[in-house]
Amino acid sequence: MTKALKFLAVLLVAFPVFAQAQRANSQAELDQMLAPIALYPDPLLSQVLMAAAYPAEVAEAARWSLANPGLQGDDAVRAAQNQDWDPSVQSLVAFPQILAQMAENHGWARSLGDAFLLQEPQLMETVQQLRQRAQAAGNLQSSEQIRVQQQGQAIVVQPASPQYVYVPYYDPRVVYGPWWWPAYRPVHWAPWPRPVRVYLSPSFFFGNFDWHHRHVRIVHPDVYYYRPPVVVNRPVVVTSPRWQHEPRRREVRAIETPHRVLVTPAATRPQVQPRARMPAASAPQQPHARHQVPHQVNRGAPRNEHGHKGRQRS
Repeated sequence: MTKALKFLAVLLVAFPVFAQAQRANSQAELDQMLAPIALYPDPLLSQVLMAAAYPAEVAEAARWSLANPGLQGDDAVRAAQNQDWDPSVQSLVAFPQILAQMAENHGWARSLGDAFLLQEPQLMETVQQLRQRAQAAGNLQSSEQIRVQQQGQAIVVQPASPQYVYVPYYDPRVVYGPWWWPAYRPVHWAPWPRPVRVYLSPSFFFGNFDWHHRHVRIVHPDVYYYRPPVVVNRPVVVTSPRWQHEPRRREVRAIETPHRVLVTPAATRPQVQPRARMPAASAPQQPHARHQVPHQVNRGAPRNEHGHKGRQRS
């Protein structure tokens, strides 16, 4: 056997071990990873997790969003209707702030997607543990932007209005109380420049959580985003509402320059500026905290993105 073949054989043996090491996240790592998004409304959080499973498409969507500034909510989804992205990724163009953070902190976003695919039950349990800590600290309760309810053992967070979603921003170093993993400080990023309220169609969100079974489920499999040929989650949703991963979408994709699109904005809607309460004084920013997702619970000014009819994958 030549040296080259021997080297290849070693790689083939070692790769599964390396992959296994990559997919195993400790509880400290999951807490650190989920801290910036665990308090998001359930429908929004579920679609962020689904989208994180497709990092290449998230990067494309973020570039598209940057090329089309000023678009959010239904207008952005309408403009991106012809993009070949998973419905969860397409839905996030409604929330350019979230897409920007996922693209800027691509290592965090990729790790989030990996953890979601490989440790979904533990990830769901971690979200609930973080919500319990925030609630105990007095930083998670119903407000003008969100509705917080206890359903059995689960804390459920829903948008207060079916038409407007506030994309939350909160400081994860403060909202949960004193952080319990000194070596794994929570992921953190700069706050939104101003509160963001996103207008969405009533059927925008197609994802949610089954907290009892600890997985993401599809609640509106027949909802489309402007272009109806593809059904979210494929026909399997007829027998099981659990979200199904589409492996081909994790393949590396060629980078294309996004095009600016012209859209006719929806009719002007009244803008109601929410009264935002400032969070407690934040701790000094950790130099190594490189990734975080925006959310504001009660104390911060949440942001919203807009949505539109949910498109489904077949």
